[in-house]
This record gives sequence, structure tokens and C-alpha cells, in this order.
Amino acid sequence: MIGGHDAVILAAGGSLRLGRPKQLLTVAGETLVARASRIVAATRPGKTVAVLGAHAERMCGALAGAMAVFNPDWATGMASSLRVAADALAGRTGPVLVVVIDQLALDEAHLWRLLAAHDGSRDTVTAYADAMGVPAVLRAATLMRAAALEGDMGFRALWKDTMPQAIRADAFAQDLDTEADLAHAVASGRIDRDPR
Repeated sequence: MIGGHDAVILAAGGSLRLGRPKQLLTVAGETLVARASRIVAATRPGKTVAVLGAHAERMCGALAGAMAVFNPDWATGMASSLRVAADALAGRTGPVLVVVIDQLALDEAHLWRLLAAHDGSRDTVTAYADAMGVPAVLRAATLMRAAALEGDMGFRALWKDTMPQAIRADAFAQDLDTEADLAHAVASGRIDRDPR
């Protein structure tokens, strides 16, 4: 499946373990939220929703073609952001590309691989290490079922009935949750050094 999809960028978190807004860290001068928005826009989605929460006012100008929606319950975990995304895309029936902003391996080529593999019979997800998750292409029905999620439950909780198709990409196991993660990313040149 190529074309006819919508997209969701999950960028509402408070980065509590990191101690600073990870959305505003930069790669070659580009913030992570702007980078994710640009990469998603390159897949030409029909509608893109960026779910914002913590530090939302500092991010709105960085969303290339995405509609910003605010999650007032962002501190309760990812489930609330998925519910907000589902509400924003209610009534739309195409598949939904879902990304987060803190996976440094995020690139257009992998998103195209997911979209090309998706045939609509089940969700198509990224496999890394011993996990399955985002980036992912969800059926619209899967996203709509997000209303049943609570707290830090992601859509993995919705895959009990139908196992998704997985595209392996182990580089996606690396994200930015802690100061150690950030220090490693800076040392490897994948995140800009803090100019302070």
C-alpha cells in the first residue's frame, strides 16, 4: 500500500527522565519535532496530526504541514495522546502512519518500507530487539480502539487478537529517554552538542 494514508506524530511527553524537552533537541540545527514532521511530510499523507502536550507553545511553528492538537492529559502517558489522535482522525478510513520524535533512526526510507508492506489486513510495525512498535502503519480501526487504552499503554495492547506484520529495523531500539542516552547520542554525533 502506497498513498492514501494519514499520519500521527506523537510529541506530547514531558521528558521527565531526561530533564529537558527532547522535542527541542537538534540534529544539524533542526529540532527533533521539526525533523519528524519533515520526514513524515515526505510520505505525502492526506492529513497529519501532531499531538502536543508539554512545551507545546514552543513547537507549533516547527510542524511542516501538520495540524497541532493539544493533549491536556499528556502527563498521564501515551494512551491519552493516542486517544487525542483518534479523535482528530475520526471518520477517516485510511491507514495511519504513527511516529514518535525521539527515535534517531527515523528516516523516510523506513517509512516508505512500512507503507509499501502494508496491505490493510493487519497493522504493519517496526520490530527491534525483542519489541514491536513505532514507526507503524495502523489500520484506522486499530487507532479508533485507542479509546480503551489508559496510562502508559501503547497500541501494543491492541494487538492481542491480530498480530501485526513486522519489518525489522534494530536501529529503532535506540531512543532518548535518559541523560545517558543523550550523552551517547551527542558523543556519536547523532545529536548536536548543547551550546551552553
